[in-house]
Order: sequence, then C-alpha cells, then structure tokens
Amino acid sequence: MKNVTTPGNSTADAKPPKLLDYLKRCLRDKHYSLRTEEVYVYWARWFIRFHGLRHPAEMGAAEVKAFLSYLANERHVAVATHRQALCALLFLYKEVLRVDLPWLDDLHRPTKPPRRPTVLTPAEAGAIFQRMQGTHALMAQLMYGTGMRLMECVSLRVKDVDFARREITIRHGKGGKDRMTVLPLSLAGALREQISAARILYDTDRDGQRMGVALPDALELKYPRAGMQWGWFWVFPSDHESTDPRSGVIRRHHMYEQTYQRAILRATAETKIAKRVTSHTFRHSFATQLLEAGYDIRTVQELLGHSDVSTTMIYTHVLNRGGRGVHSPMDALNQAKFIAEQALAEYASVPAGLFAQLSASRGSRMQRLDDGLLYA
Repeated sequence: MKNVTTPGNSTADAKPPKLLDYLKRCLRDKHYSLRTEEVYVYWARWFIRFHGLRHPAEMGAAEVKAFLSYLANERHVAVATHRQALCALLFLYKEVLRVDLPWLDDLHRPTKPPRRPTVLTPAEAGAIFQRMQGTHALMAQLMYGTGMRLMECVSLRVKDVDFARREITIRHGKGGKDRMTVLPLSLAGALREQISAARILYDTDRDGQRMGVALPDALELKYPRAGMQWGWFWVFPSDHESTDPRSGVIRRHHMYEQTYQRAILRATAETKIAKRVTSHTFRHSFATQLLEAGYDIRTVQELLGHSDVSTTMIYTHVLNRGGRGVHSPMDALNQAKFIAEQALAEYASVPAGLFAQLSASRGSRMQRLDDGLLYA
C-alpha cells in the first residue's frame, strides 16, 4: 500500500506514514472514539482491497459509488451500515487526502426508516435479571435503572458514583458530553459490594506496582499518577490485564463488553422471550417506563443525554394505546358478548320460586300504577 504525504513534514527525506496510519492519526486529532477509529480503518481497508489495492488518491466518484453499490446490492447491508461506510470514505477523502471534489457532496445518502425501539415489560426485565449472575446481573440492572449506554456502564469509575446524593455522573458520553443520572436505591447495596470487590483488585495492582488505569484525553500527561488513584479505578474492572490498543501499555482495563452482551443473550434465551434483547434494550425500557409513569419528556431527555428532544420523542409511542388509542370494533363486539353472557348467567342463577315471587310483586306494583293513572 502506498504512503501518503502528510502536511507539516520538517524534512524532505522523512518517511511519510502509511495511509491507514495517517487515517488513525487524523481520527485521534479530532478526538474520535476508539470504536470509530476501528470502524473507519476497517472500511478504508475494505475499499482499497475491493479495487485491487489501488491507492484512494487514484480513484474517484465512480469507484466510491461502485463500492457502495456492491455493499447494497451484493452484500445486502443495512441502511445504517451503508451510511457508516459512506461516512468513513468521506472522512478519508476530505480529512486525510484533502480532496475537495464536488462529487463528495453529490453522493446519495440512504435514509434510515424510523423504527420503534424494543421495550421490555417489568416482568420480562425481572425474568432476565433472575437468569443472570454476579457482576453481569448488576450491570444489566444498572442500565435498566439509569438509562446508561453500554460503554458508559462498563467504563464507570469509582469517583463518579455518589451514594449520598443518589447520583451517577456519566463522563465522556456520546459526543463527549457529561451528564447526571439517578442512582437506584434498590441497587445501592449491591453497588457498594461491587466497589469493595474492585478495591481488592486495586490494592493488588498497587502492591504489584502495576500501571494505573487509562485516563481520557491528555489527563495522563497532565497528571501522570492520577491513573493510580482509587477514584479513577473502574467500578467493573477486568479480572486480568491486557494491552492498551492505542498506547501499547499493559494495564487493567474495564470489563470486556462482549462477555456482558453474551450473558444477556444467554439469559434471554433461557426466558424464551421472543423479543430481540440487547444491552441497549434496557436503556429503551428505562425511557419508556419513565414516560409511562408521567415524567416530563425534558427530564427524560436530560437523563438520556439526548441533544435534541426529537430523539427522545421516539419513546412517546408508549403514551398511545394500540393503534393510537383506537378501540377495535372486534373488541367492542367481544365486550358486548361478554356483558350479555354475564347477564344471562345472573338470570339463570336466580331460583325459580324467588323469580316467580319477584315477578308477582312487580306485576302488582304495575297494576297499582295503572289504576292511579286511570283515576287521576
């Protein structure tokens, strides 16, 4: 693969970085997340291999459209995946290759159709929690009770849990924003036990003089020993050390998110719930049940960390009964039939002698009423 000439080289004979390495550098310069970096590099590599290892600078609109058409028609990728590949290629051409061509803005961007989120009932959520164990069960309950995203949950730090104020501070959420959410009282005891278990791992690392945990952005350079402080330690640490994918440093990271997601899938399969349940389903259920309880949509928006209230509006479907509050004629028919059957059952349960007595009494009262009207 060819190299790319990067702006700002001090010497003419300096070896320029490879294209994908420079792509990673540009993503990190703009503070993109590690996941975004991995995804964009994945799509750039696939695009280059799809066209026989040609350099992207030698290709243009035709090659990009051919690749996107292959994804849509041959691989049948979802709209979200198609848009993700397009965004990766646009970043590659605009930010890395510095190509400003009119066809970049003329590319078709598929629209993702609106879909309603999957929501669990309290009974379904409880059934899943009962089939999960240990830390995974606590993480699922915490996401259900706070509305956190997956990575927000697994990367939670000790200093951001405030038991006195019943608050959890979520740092560097989606878009790099911080926000506050509620700490469920019912989980306070289990969360204290989890933090106590994390303290044991923390003390083990300090006794072994191991590296501290990773810190966001440049905090590790500004405060070199902050990663060794208890407050920055993970609430859900991994049980072993691993290599940092960016720095190459061997240290203890937070729990691996895929092991937690597999635990959810196993528990859902055991409950035989037909819905597709992922970790994000707990977040959907949190928002839905708050709206059902009558909380203001702006409050829900703040707890979820949505920039626009229109994003939160997808959960307002719970305020409507089936078919936007319309009662089906079939339901009305069945209700009338049920009422008639109940009346018939009550009629049949009256003893024959009592029924005759009531009929005679009613007949005499009607006769007296007729006589009164006749001689009035």
